Amino acid sequence: MATSSSTLGAIITNVSSSVKLPSCNYSTTSSFNKILFSKNFKPLTSHSLKVSASSTTTADIITSNIKNQPKTSDSGFTKVQELNVYEINELDRGSPAYLRLSGKDGNSIGDLVPFSNKLYSGDLQKRLGITAGICILISHEEEKKGDRYEAIYSFYFGKYGHLSVQGPYLTYEDTYLAVTGGSGIFKGVSGQVKLQQLVFPFKLFYTFYLRGIADLPSELLGTPVPPSPSVEPAPAAKALEKGATIENYTD
Repeated sequence: MATSSSTLGAIITNVSSSVKLPSCNYSTTSSFNKILFSKNFKPLTSHSLKVSASSTTTADIITSNIKNQPKTSDSGFTKVQELNVYEINELDRGSPAYLRLSGKDGNSIGDLVPFSNKLYSGDLQKRLGITAGICILISHEEEKKGDRYEAIYSFYFGKYGHLSVQGPYLTYEDTYLAVTGGSGIFKGVSGQVKLQQLVFPFKLFYTFYLRGIADLPSELLGTPVPPSPSVEPAPAAKALEKGATIENYTD
């Protein structure tokens, strides 16, 4: 169940007043980038994920269940609509930051990663806005060479409003997150979103399965570019040229 910001703030305040936390080593974006771009750092791409092709992941099972859902009529906004977007870190937003609240040298439970990246349409022809949120480290999976986070974040679509999501974010395989709500044209939405890691932590591809809203505007749709580590936004979209952004795109 999603937790409101006010409730979460109250919980954090109560905990912080009664528990003495270990000293924190706050690692800024610059130091985080030193780690990312050190000689030993290799961006994790979909080709380097150590998951057996024959194994069935949780994401595979959920995908199968979605495809097998019975089709319903359009009345009452009950149909499921697909929306594809790309999240791309272009290293110009000071994101991500790594806050080692665990006080340990390695990645440990309790570490926080606030982030904000750029959001593009699935066909990569338009800049839509940004993502903004936070990941809480739950566990470091040494055998999978990755981490498990609980993620709470939003996708901002300019004049159209925003979508909020919450759920597992794994750096080593695809996952599904719950769509917890939205604003604007997304008011009253429910559903889920599939997260595909292309190049950690720089490129991600999302497929939303949305229910409870009117038909999505055509400029948010279009045929998505097949996800791969080499995808790039159209030059016009990156340059924010006229016609290559949505109205009042979020920046």
